[in-house]
Amino acid sequence: MVQFRAVLFDAAGTLIHLREPVGETYRRLAIPYGVTLPVSRIEEAFRRVLRKAPPMVWPGEGPAEVAELERQWWRTVVRESFRAADGSVRFADFEGYFSTLFRHFARPEAWVAAPGALKTLRALRASGSRTGVVSNFDHRLAGLLEGLGLAPQLEVIVRPADADAAKPDPRIFRCALRLLRLRAEEAIYVGDDAEHDMAGAESAGLTAIDASSLATLDELAPRIRALSKEKPA
Repeated sequence: MVQFRAVLFDAAGTLIHLREPVGETYRRLAIPYGVTLPVSRIEEAFRRVLRKAPPMVWPGEGPAEVAELERQWWRTVVRESFRAADGSVRFADFEGYFSTLFRHFARPEAWVAAPGALKTLRALRASGSRTGVVSNFDHRLAGLLEGLGLAPQLEVIVRPADADAAKPDPRIFRCALRLLRLRAEEAIYVGDDAEHDMAGAESAGLTAIDASSLATLDELAPRIRALSKEKPA
C-alpha cells in the first residue's frame, strides 16, 4: 500500500468558489459604466477568451513587475470578453470599470470556501499530510486564501510566478514538490479541470482526483484511503 504524504489543491473551482457567477459580476459592475449585456452572453465569451489566453508567465521579472503584468493580462481578458460578447459595446470609462472589477475579485467577500474545505484541510494536517495549492491564479491569491481562513492550513502556495510555468506544464507541480521535499508518487492533486489539473498533475507523476467527482471535499479522505490501497507500493 502506497503512503501519500501530501495533498495539493487547485484554487478557483476546487478549494474556493466565486460567490456569484463571473458573468453576473461582469454584467452588474458594468451597468454604471453604460454597458448592459445578458449574463449568458458575457459568461460564454469570457470562457472562450480565457481558454485562449496565454499563460501568466514572465521569466526574469521581479514581483512588482509580475503583479502589473498580471493586472494587464486580466485587462486584456476583460476587454476581449466584452468585444467577443458584443463588438459594438462602448464603456463610458473602461479603465474605471476594469479597476472596479479587479479590486472586486481581490476581496475575500467575492469568494467562498468550497463546502468542507477548511474541515478537510484541518483533517489532512491532523493526520500528518502536507498540504498546498498549485494554481494559475495571480498575486491576489494569497490574500484571498488568508481572508477565507484557509491559508493557515496550507504549507505552500505555488503560482506561475513562483515556477515560471503554468498548468498544465508539469514544472509548476514539480515546484511545489521541491518546496515540500517530496517525490511525485507521494502526492495527490485535487482539481476540477481535465486538461490543466488532471492531465497536468498526472504528467508530473502525481495521482490526480477530479473534484467534480466528489459531492463535497468531505469525501476526499475516503477517496484517498481507497487510492492508497489500490496503488502498488
